[in-house]
Amino acid sequence: MTRVSLAEAKAHLSALIDSVAAGDTVTITRRGKAVAQLTAAEQGLRPVDPEALRAVTETLPHADLSAGFLLREIRDGSRY
Repeated sequence: MTRVSLAEAKAHLSALIDSVAAGDTVTITRRGKAVAQLTAAEQGLRPVDPEALRAVTETLPHADLSAGFLLREIRDGSRY
């Protein structure tokens, strides 16, 4: 755990964020008393379940146009 003053935190925020991302906890103090704490955000990524993805995509309607043609239609239709 790292303790820094508010002035130091303002001056070195980028380095403190790097430290937090690496797993450290940073406590910010004002006049020697803790006022804030920086911790890493939880990672919200989950592995993709192939069977659930397949079940969803099988319910989608079949497209008559290729993706490239569809994107060209969207792009060209949006010009003014």
